[in-house]
Amino acid sequence: IPFKIGQPKKQIVPKTVERDFEREYGKLQQLEEQTRKLQKDLKKSTDADLAMSKSAVKISLDLLSNPLCEQDQDFMNMVTALDTAMKRMDAFNQEKVNQIQKTVVEPLKKFGSVFPSLNMAVKRREQALQDYRRLQAKVEKYEEKEKTGPVLAKLHQAREELRPVRDDFEAKNKQLLDEMPRFYNSRLDYFQPSFESLIRAQVVYYSEMHKIFGDLTQQLDQPGHPDEQRERENEAKLSELRALSIVADD
Repeated sequence: IPFKIGQPKKQIVPKTVERDFEREYGKLQQLEEQTRKLQKDLKKSTDADLAMSKSAVKISLDLLSNPLCEQDQDFMNMVTALDTAMKRMDAFNQEKVNQIQKTVVEPLKKFGSVFPSLNMAVKRREQALQDYRRLQAKVEKYEEKEKTGPVLAKLHQAREELRPVRDDFEAKNKQLLDEMPRFYNSRLDYFQPSFESLIRAQVVYYSEMHKIFGDLTQQLDQPGHPDEQRERENEAKLSELRALSIVADD
C-alpha cells in the first residue's frame, strides 16, 4: 500500500552540527557581500579620482586658450605653470589607479569568483540532506509496519538505498565544516598584501602631489603679496567693474 513519505522522526543531523554549519556559512555569506561592496566602492573611488584629474587638466587647457593669456605674459606664465602641474597630477593619478587596479581590484575579483563554487557546494549538501531525510523517513515507515515478508524485503531495500545517500551527505557535510573555516581564516593572508599596496599607492601619490603643488606655489607666489592683500586688490578691481555703466543695475 503506497504511503506518503514525511520528515523522519530521528534527528539525523545534531542541532549543534547544524548550528555550526549555519554559523560558518553565514560568515562566508557576509564575507562575499563585503568583498562585492569593497570592489564596487573601489571602482567608484578610482573613477572619481580619474574624473577629477581629467577635469583639472581640462580647466588648465581652457585657461590657456583664454584671450587674457595672449594679452598678459604674467598670466600666461601662471596658467602654463598650472597646466604643467595639472598634467603631472593626472599622470601620477593614472599611475596610482593602474596600481590599485592591478594589486587590489583584480585580487578582489579573483577572490569573489570563488563564492559561486562555494554556494554550489552548499546547495549540493542541502540536496543530499533532503535525500537523506526522505530515505530515513521511508525506512522508519517500514520499521513501524507489521514485519511481514514483503515489508521486511522493502525495509531491507530502503536501508540499502539509505546507506550511500547517508554516506554522501556526511562526506559533503564534513568537507564543508572542515573547509569553510579554513577559507574564512585565509582572507587575512590573502588581502593583507593588497591593502598594503593600496596604502602605498596613496602615500606615493599624495607625496608627489605635495611636491607638485609645492613647486607650483613657489612659481605663483609673489613676494610682498600676502593673501589678505590679494583679496583687497581683487575686491577693489571688482568694485571698478561694478561701477561700469554696462553692468550697473537699472
